[in-house]
Amino acid sequence: MKITELVPWLVGSAGTGWGEYLFVEVRTDEGISGWGEVTTTTPTANRGVAALVRQANDLLVGCDPARIEDTWHKVFRAFTYMGSRGAGTNVVSAVDIALWDIRGKVLGLAVCELLGGRVRDDLLIYTHPDQRRFDTPEGVVEEIRGIVGSGHTGIKFDPFPHRPGVSPFEDRYLDGALSRADERRAMELTALVRGTAGPDVELLIDAHGRFDVPTAIRLGQALDELGDIHWYEEPVPPESYPALAQVRERVRVPISVGERLHTRWDFVPVLENRLADFVMPDVTWTGGISELKKIATMAEAYYVPISPHDAAGPVNLVAGGHVMATVPNFYRIESSRHDLSSYNQFLTTPLDNTGGRLRLPPGPGLGLDFDLEYLRGNARDGFHG
Repeated sequence: MKITELVPWLVGSAGTGWGEYLFVEVRTDEGISGWGEVTTTTPTANRGVAALVRQANDLLVGCDPARIEDTWHKVFRAFTYMGSRGAGTNVVSAVDIALWDIRGKVLGLAVCELLGGRVRDDLLIYTHPDQRRFDTPEGVVEEIRGIVGSGHTGIKFDPFPHRPGVSPFEDRYLDGALSRADERRAMELTALVRGTAGPDVELLIDAHGRFDVPTAIRLGQALDELGDIHWYEEPVPPESYPALAQVRERVRVPISVGERLHTRWDFVPVLENRLADFVMPDVTWTGGISELKKIATMAEAYYVPISPHDAAGPVNLVAGGHVMATVPNFYRIESSRHDLSSYNQFLTTPLDNTGGRLRLPPGPGLGLDFDLEYLRGNARDGFHG
């Protein structure tokens, strides 16, 4: 079997926070395709990575898709001189996931069975509210009650006000400060969510890497006073480990980092310097299934739980899920909403997250079957098969 083509699919999705998803199909000469994903956070990044995926045809057409580890290094090292972390690792991730999908289909086994077999039968989820409904206290209460009523027991949200009309992914780090008034509103919102969710739901607070050190410390200490917060995520931008260390020294609430860290090498200083209580690599950004398994094993040696950042599309969620089904130090897996209709529109068979737990889809490989007619009908900018 040989790889014949890498196809980036950029697919629009109305009514979701992402707006579009970037899937990658790896085709073979025996008619078996594997699917990966590398949905990024901005249209500019999506189109840049999609172009890189097309260019990677020059590297991989004619290669054996069963040589997953060898292919990983071939693609990763091709980007070394432009910086192997970042866009290059995004391409590696998508290809790696697709190759595991192909391997599973060829052997008739689920990916998790190829990784050593299951240590759990389903995966506990944490999910996000639709914060567009947070304009009023009544909207907050209704949204949180809907999540809790669906059986989910972990909720993550960003309570910190953003500039009007600017998403957290486009809010550039400038002075990294937050006003006292905005801090007060954030704590009031967090208290309302806690009161609505009840004491048995774990609350995870996401700062989206926006703050300078004194602001991150002040906000973390306010969360300490509020109490009963399960983690404080990305309090400072990801580029500075010393900045993270300063926050870690002054804040009691557990810290989680990792969605913007690429490969096992970026996680070494986090683990060695005890900078986080949880790590949260993204399988579609950090290096794929192969790399997520390695990072999980590294974290296990430090008794640090792993909780993948899997809030993009269905491949993101399910690929991370296959790895987490096989590792002992798993905390929860992320989903973008408790209602997975934004994922299911791409698929011929819906995903099962009843009761706040993800059940991996049956079938070989990832177990996902895409609705190609839907993908073609919603493809953007010529990125489709």
